[in-house]
Amino acid sequence: MALLDVYSKPLTAAQAAHLLRRATFGPTPEQIRAFTGLTADQAVAQLLANQPLPAPPLDPETGKSFHDLPYDRVKNGKLGTYLKNWWTGLMLNQPASLVEKVTLFWSNHFVTGQVTVSDYRYTYQYNALLRQHALGNFRAFTVAVSQNPAMLRYLNGNQNVLGKPNENYARELQELFTIGRGGNYTEEDVRQAARVLTGWADAGYRDDKTGEVKTAFRPAQHDPGDKPFSAAYQNAVIKGRTGANAGLDELNDLVDLILKQPETARAICRELYRWFVNSDLKPEVETGFIVPLAEVFRAGNFEIKPVLSALFRSTHFFDSALQGAVIKAPTDLVLGTLRFFGTKSADMTANPTAFYQVTGYLYRSLREQQQDLLDPPTVFGWSAYYQGDYYQQWINANTLGIRGSYSDNLTNGSAKTAGKPLFDPLPYVKTLSDPSDPTKLVDELTTALMAFPLTREQKDFLIDNVLLDGLPRYEWYPEWNDYVRAPNDPAKLKAVQGKLNTLLQYIFRLAEYQVC
Repeated sequence: MALLDVYSKPLTAAQAAHLLRRATFGPTPEQIRAFTGLTADQAVAQLLANQPLPAPPLDPETGKSFHDLPYDRVKNGKLGTYLKNWWTGLMLNQPASLVEKVTLFWSNHFVTGQVTVSDYRYTYQYNALLRQHALGNFRAFTVAVSQNPAMLRYLNGNQNVLGKPNENYARELQELFTIGRGGNYTEEDVRQAARVLTGWADAGYRDDKTGEVKTAFRPAQHDPGDKPFSAAYQNAVIKGRTGANAGLDELNDLVDLILKQPETARAICRELYRWFVNSDLKPEVETGFIVPLAEVFRAGNFEIKPVLSALFRSTHFFDSALQGAVIKAPTDLVLGTLRFFGTKSADMTANPTAFYQVTGYLYRSLREQQQDLLDPPTVFGWSAYYQGDYYQQWINANTLGIRGSYSDNLTNGSAKTAGKPLFDPLPYVKTLSDPSDPTKLVDELTTALMAFPLTREQKDFLIDNVLLDGLPRYEWYPEWNDYVRAPNDPAKLKAVQGKLNTLLQYIFRLAEYQVC
């Protein structure tokens, strides 16, 4: 069976959870149940369905949006943080949809950084552009991001002018954003691409008189000469132009030239594979999955949806050996844990202060674990997606303890906003088939939370040594039922909740919980 063939059997609960863990920031129990029994075709169609655009972030001090107002120098840092908190909230509260996960993927592909750009309005427009094109056409996406004000600032495209070209964007466009390294272009191609891209500028930067942020093309700063490329591009020549449309016309030609090369589609498909499937690109995966997936990309005129559809519906994606093959990124660990147990933020429009209290806490947790939204550390993105040991980059001497402290703070009740704990396992535990039976409790809980089953020995340890702390198993039955009969009794609530939190604290620190 070919790796890219469509998986045709109805999804089991484990397969539904696997799909949702990879395609979203972690499933809810309701989503797992809803996807169980669907075919891969049906499930992926739901994940790829169009979603309404989110309302823009609000300033809690005014209750109004700020991305479309004149620049506020005093509040630049604060409003930039609200923007990051807002995006964190979209991830936390998302439906069963690929949109936000793919938007995050593209933020790690077409990288900019808010710290460098230093105008929150530019960063909002950039984030909106990623979401707009996340499941759209890659060609149109590349043309649009090449003119984006934040990108023009981040990679100095606004300094690329006739007679004094700046090659930063021309280099990264080829090396990181499209065709990739490995002899696919030459230094001369970088120089010629930089000439193609001369004349673009951003407008409205840190303008405290108007809220308008836009791109401007300056014909007088554009190099009008022909641009000859190397044999890597079949010695193609992009014809030089003059006038108001010269920049866009030549940019379109450049993107078409790059996309014409078969390696470009393969490079993008490899990146999608490493993000959503596995970092280990074995030779048989390259020939049996990446190459045909790239053909889907090219045959579909570089539409992104068909590629993601083929990837997530494939027999290879549902290979049991790939379940648990990815170390959770901070977004998956931090947000996925709370999503599973039903934590949501307040509605931003109704109560922006409460919304930012929750999402601010979660964004800070992501940043502490080295996944700072809208600020990857370099133009290469987060190292977990390009360094040799890939996902292991998420766990190092600094982050290992921080990941554990995050889950500890959830389970010991110290993770609070406005005095209210963020985490409460009881509503979910009550939905299990028989929470009074410790064996069924631990079996069902670990099955739902883990990418692959724990051994019987591990489960017995969790029951006898963690949940019950050496007590006989029959002691749990009356303790649980005493709580059920008197759920408002503080002593009975504390007894049950304390044991469950201790159990989950241990589970969250297991290596098996750190993967998806």
